[in-house]
Amino acid sequence: MAFNPLPLNTGSYSGGNALNADTRSIDALKASAARDPKASIKEAAKQFESLFMQEVMKSMRASTLSSGLLDNSATQMGTEMLDQQFAGKMTGLPGGLSAAIERQLQRQMGIADGGAKDATKTLQPLPALAKKGIAPHVQSFIQKHDAAAKSAQEQTGIPASFMLAQAAHESGWGKREISNKDGSPSFNVFGIKATPGWTGKVAEVQTTEYIDGKAQKVTAKFRAYGSYDEAFKDYARLIGSNERYRDVVAKAGTAEGFARGLQKAGYATDPEYADKLARVINTTVRVQRALA
Repeated sequence: MAFNPLPLNTGSYSGGNALNADTRSIDALKASAARDPKASIKEAAKQFESLFMQEVMKSMRASTLSSGLLDNSATQMGTEMLDQQFAGKMTGLPGGLSAAIERQLQRQMGIADGGAKDATKTLQPLPALAKKGIAPHVQSFIQKHDAAAKSAQEQTGIPASFMLAQAAHESGWGKREISNKDGSPSFNVFGIKATPGWTGKVAEVQTTEYIDGKAQKVTAKFRAYGSYDEAFKDYARLIGSNERYRDVVAKAGTAEGFARGLQKAGYATDPEYADKLARVINTTVRVQRALA
């Protein structure tokens, strides 16, 4: 969404009362908004504050009795120009009104304090999400791992939404992530076990396995990573280079085909794994469309 600044610059007056916008300043703000929306917001906020301060000083002068002996149009213009300079000096101070306006505009524009707007990570207001039936933790999970999933898509050819959904299903949308013994995260959102050939860190936890069709609690070793990006990259290597999952990539055209391919390849022991994963994939795609 392009930032369209309001006419805030108060460079000229009409009749000594109405404040007119400097159209050149407006055009400059519009041009800079396309290049650097965060800087444009900062400038617009300062102009809001400057306008407010001028109005305050104007009201203060109006409430003060004047002699009227030397008052004329020239002295009035000089006073207004002086007030404009004073307002400029008091504008943009740390903790001032412009800082509060800037924060509010950034929230409305979906721009984080640390950088420019990223359309793939912009959070919609919670009321809007509620109307679409999207839980905040679902939106947060998808946006948190979107970049890593897209990177894995380039390596595997599997749609990013499918991998996001699988990570969501395995981790309960991030609520049941595998933790190390000290409570720190393992970043293993795919539930990938530590096979004999794994040389990295390991997280040993209790999990549910289906043996002869019956759910049983067992202790298993899972791979541990240094970040979520590492987890997605390892998943991409596992799916993309292992002959066992060759058909999974080939059948990744539909949610059901991908999910059933994983179950057939033995990714999980849950007999209902494919149906559960397919439902989560459909949910993920629906949410992504709603957030687009």
